[in-house]
Amino acid sequence: MIIQVNNLDYRAINEALRASGDAENSIENCLGERFLCAGMSQGKYQITGVPGNALGAYLNGAEITVRGNVQDAVGDTMNDGKIVVFGRAGDALGYSMRGGKIFVKGDVGYRAGIHMKEYEEKVPVIVIGGKTGSFLGEYQAGGRIIVLGLTQNDRPIVSNFPSTGMHGGKVYLRSDCKKIVFPAQVHVAPATKEDLDEMLPDLTEFAKTFGYSVEGLLDAPFTVVRPNSSNPYRQMYVAN
Repeated sequence: MIIQVNNLDYRAINEALRASGDAENSIENCLGERFLCAGMSQGKYQITGVPGNALGAYLNGAEITVRGNVQDAVGDTMNDGKIVVFGRAGDALGYSMRGGKIFVKGDVGYRAGIHMKEYEEKVPVIVIGGKTGSFLGEYQAGGRIIVLGLTQNDRPIVSNFPSTGMHGGKVYLRSDCKKIVFPAQVHVAPATKEDLDEMLPDLTEFAKTFGYSVEGLLDAPFTVVRPNSSNPYRQMYVAN
């Protein structure tokens, strides 16, 4: 099914997608339409143009591919499925994400991975090919965030205040991070072989999706950020 979104609001678009019954659908000429594919549990969706905020919010198993840029809150509270972005992403990518995968080829804005969480077999993954804004992984409680820094610009791989309030999960940065300032409650160290083995399947899938070489992506140091305590805020509430 092909939907030209001109002059349609998100309700009409999503209703048409749910009614189509097609396994694969195309949504063309997007220009800021919000909430596209929200809550979808099946099907594949190819999107051209620039979808608006909360693309794939509450996604529950469907796959979305965007041949362009995306705005804020992509994958908000996503539970399962996959979102692939061939351009850049705005702020709050994967907000409260609790399952599934998000791959972005380019840069992303502030607060990517904020409040990510995991439970039992549900381990959400975000892989960012470019660089990120401030507050990456803020209050992260689980899952994996991988940032590769492949875009050619003068920005650091991550801007200010990365991993603020982090108390679970891991962040992998393709950098030695010598000039990055991290908060006291996280542990920052060069990636071990075990760390690299853990992220290799995600890196391999990202490389295949966007046409990179895995060997080329691994031809640089990686830094791993994780909480330095199972309860990093204990000292704030318990008398010593």
